Amino acid sequence: MRFVLQFTDGQEFPHTLGKVVCIGRNYADHAKELDNPVPTEPLLFIKPATSVVDLSKPLDPPFSRGDVHYEVELALLVGETLTHATQDEAERAIVGIGLAMDLTLRDVQTKLKEKGHPWEIAKAFDGACPLSSFLPLSRVPNWNALAFTLEIDGEERQHGEGSDMIFAVPTLVAEMSRHFTLEPGDVILTGTPSGVGELVRGSTLRLTLTGGLEVETSVVE
Repeated sequence: MRFVLQFTDGQEFPHTLGKVVCIGRNYADHAKELDNPVPTEPLLFIKPATSVVDLSKPLDPPFSRGDVHYEVELALLVGETLTHATQDEAERAIVGIGLAMDLTLRDVQTKLKEKGHPWEIAKAFDGACPLSSFLPLSRVPNWNALAFTLEIDGEERQHGEGSDMIFAVPTLVAEMSRHFTLEPGDVILTGTPSGVGELVRGSTLRLTLTGGLEVETSVVE
């Protein structure tokens, strides 16, 4: 069953979930922790709608395929069609902000990268994008003031702030619209800060975002 987009007050978004457009290495510390170069232009990839699941439900990734790593990110809900948008147009098109996990089959990704192959199967599998509901923008301060955290079993593992992004939200969304037409119901993931690591069976996760969004979930035993 397809994921239903909705806001934190329970109101459903009147468009079907589309694609999820993502950026890699948008926090310099994360690029360095994986021994990757800091990019000079956005590194973009897409997850299909079939990868999206409810973040508040227990996570059940394909552990049989190797290590699964968590990457917590800000998620933006697109409310207008964007093609070759200006930064102002891009910013106005965002109607909600939430949290998502970019789950990664790290062993699979590493082997694919070593061969120079695309790595969608490590990033776009069913369940690879647990997603929260969205705060309306009236609940959100300016992008640079946003902060989000991930705790696992009571220990903080990731902390990100909008001001630390290499490519800020308006710049990022405008750039994405140059390559892919963005439509109402598309979701944008804005990159993960440092602190990524292996997702462990039976662990409990708590995610928070400036503006009052809080999600608790767990990983299947």
